[in-house]
Formats: sequence, C-alpha cells, structure tokens
Amino acid sequence: MSTPGTRTRTRKSPHERSAEIHSAAVDIARENGLSALTLRAVAARAGVAPGLVAHYADSMDDLVARAFRELVASELEQVRAEVALVEDPPARLARMIATVLASDHDDITLVWVDAWSLGRGSAALGAAIDEQMGAWQAFISGIIEDGRAGGLFRTDAPEAVAWQILAMIDGISAHALTRGTDAAAFAMRLAQACETLVGTEPGAIVARLAR
Repeated sequence: MSTPGTRTRTRKSPHERSAEIHSAAVDIARENGLSALTLRAVAARAGVAPGLVAHYADSMDDLVARAFRELVASELEQVRAEVALVEDPPARLARMIATVLASDHDDITLVWVDAWSLGRGSAALGAAIDEQMGAWQAFISGIIEDGRAGGLFRTDAPEAVAWQILAMIDGISAHALTRGTDAAAFAMRLAQACETLVGTEPGAIVARLAR
C-alpha cells in the first residue's frame, strides 16, 4: 500500500521493456550515429541498469542492427511517399534526388556512414546493410523500369544503373557530411549524371528539380 509522498512502481512486461530499450537505441543512433550505441549509453537513455539491457537484447550487435534497420527503412518510406507525389519517372528521380540530398537527411547519412564501417565486424549489421541497400536499389530500379516502359528512358541495364545512382547518392552525402558542406549543392550535377545513365533527353531530370 502506498502512502502520500511515495511513488507506486509499475512492473513493465518483457515486451514493454524490450521496446523501451530498442527505442532508446534508435534515439541515440539518430542523434549521434551507430558508433554512439554502447551498453551504458542505451541503459542511461532508457533509465535502466546495463545488465537489464544485456538481458533484453540478444547482443549489442543485434541491437545496433535493429536500430539501423528501423532508421534507414523509415527514411526509404519517407522518400517513397515524397516521390509518389509526382507521376512521370524523370520527375520522380528529380524528387528523389532533391529529397535525399536535403540537409534534414544528415542524421541518416551519419547512420549509414557508421554502418559501413561497423558492418565489417558485425554479421548482424552486415546483413541489415545488404537488406536495406537492396531495398533502395529495387526502389530506384523500379522508377527506371517505369521510365523504360513509357519510352522516356533507354537504358538496357536498369538494375546496374540503379546501383550506380545509389552509389553516387551515398558518395555525395558521405563527402558532404565529412567536409561539412551542403549535399544539395550537387543535386544538379547528380541529375545530369542520371540523365546520361538512364538514357533520357538532356535536361529532362534537371528541369524538374525546381518544381
């Protein structure tokens, strides 16, 4: 029985506690990157003892991989929703470029940069990286295929071209983050490169960047 001035403690279910710890990990990763995810940091953010984090997480590698997967999958869904607002494939590529190079994606860029480094030593994170990069490639490839079907794009290798475009986006974003520059400043050059890669008329994608 509680008395005035005392606090009644509520025991949380294993599911609630696990979700709380995962949420803390995601918040830390979003703010400071995957490299900031340590047992003590997650415990402090969740307000629990480090031993409890170890109890509810299969391993720190798994916790890091789960945080990575949630953050980057959420970014892709946001980009999909933004791209869906326009119809023709050149405009969709333009909208994708403008969206992913915007400054409000810097936090996810940091997550990706950390993942590429940490993933070499973590099978769980490595698998999550492959999965999410594959999802991005499939998304871009789908836009290119739509352009080919409509006679707007003439490439014969949509899947390979999608990988090239993804690599350029990643490279520009990573360099901008490291150098402290604005990735959006390279949007036009990236759009011009995409026009060549997908085989469309010069200016077809660039002209739609400002729309």
